[in-house]
Amino acid sequence: MRTFVVENNLDIMAKKTFTVSGMKCVNCKANVERAIKALPGVAEAVVSLEDANVTVDYDESQVTPAQMKDAVDDLGRFEFSL
Repeated sequence: MRTFVVENNLDIMAKKTFTVSGMKCVNCKANVERAIKALPGVAEAVVSLEDANVTVDYDESQVTPAQMKDAVDDLGRFEFSL
């Protein structure tokens, strides 16, 4: 009799929305999205200028909201709220 072991490689994905203040134009939107998407583990980042927020799909085992905050805050013009 053979025994097979199957490893479960499910990613721990989360989808959360965070407030980002200071965004006023499409260039601001692009800069925030680019900064967050550059982080390892981020699958998608979509900014809403109208709602002043960003919705992020990410792997919780690779990136934290605090790291996203640091990436956005490093841009200098925006404030990412946890």
